[in-house]
Amino acid sequence: MKPRHEWKHEITAADRLVLISRLSAIARRDVHGQNGRYKIRSLYFDDPRDTALREKIDGVARREKFRIRYYGGDASYICLEKKSKWDGLCGKRSVLLSTQEVLALLDGDLDWMPDSGRPLVQELYWKMKSNLLRPRTIVDYTRDAFVFPAGNVRVTLDYNIRTGLGSTDFLNPAAVTVPAGDAPSILEVKWDEFLPDVIRDAVQLPGRHTSAFSKYAACRIYG
Repeated sequence: MKPRHEWKHEITAADRLVLISRLSAIARRDVHGQNGRYKIRSLYFDDPRDTALREKIDGVARREKFRIRYYGGDASYICLEKKSKWDGLCGKRSVLLSTQEVLALLDGDLDWMPDSGRPLVQELYWKMKSNLLRPRTIVDYTRDAFVFPAGNVRVTLDYNIRTGLGSTDFLNPAAVTVPAGDAPSILEVKWDEFLPDVIRDAVQLPGRHTSAFSKYAACRIYG
């Protein structure tokens, strides 16, 4: 898991339009989705003590969280992801899951996981057994994404954040989600060793500062 730098900012809908205009002139839109825009559905895991939620709210420097995710309503391509933070750096490991594996996981059938041959699946299994990690809530949102080759930069603009109100009906496209209150749009910038000046300048907005906003935390308010 290669560590990456990350900036996160809360922005307005008007800011988002400004950034789309700027980034369209200098960066390439992500090939996923339609013209770089796609919908994301995630299902986050947490334990009975809400450790992932509390560590995020408390700003714990080293923390992790597990989620499963698919894109654009296509549940034939589902990823299990572990996102980690270390003192301002971030990293992510991921592995594909089949629809049948996800159905088993949601039904509480974990017997297939230890022999899956995938270390990340096995790690989730042991943490579900030892720490009682369980699916907690659906998080839906829309993403506009841009990439820039120098520095391996990825800029995302996330908005229309919706919560499943504690629902774990992850594979049901008709599962009810509602807006997560007055959640802002979120600008995220990730890069490897350096952030090119052209990107640094493009994402600058007056009065916007680094934020610790969490889509998971915003949605857990409701269940």
